[in-house]
Amino acid sequence: MKLQAIIWKEEDMFVIKEAFTGVTTQGKTIEEAMENLKEAIELYLEEKPEIATEIKNIEAVGALNVEITKAVR
Repeated sequence: MKLQAIIWKEEDMFVIKEAFTGVTTQGKTIEEAMENLKEAIELYLEEKPEIATEIKNIEAVGALNVEITKAVR
């Protein structure tokens, strides 16, 4: 199962958030953050098996960046 996630840096930690479930975690390195995310998603899906079934039926067609031109206040 492949999922999409975004990662960014906050101070000295890397934060990573999976797009479909919203599961978010962090790590001192990108690799640690990714491993933490895998574990967190596995635990989440154990608690929410209906979401796991739904994810299996999703066919990702790509990922893209969206640039916002108006200032967010």
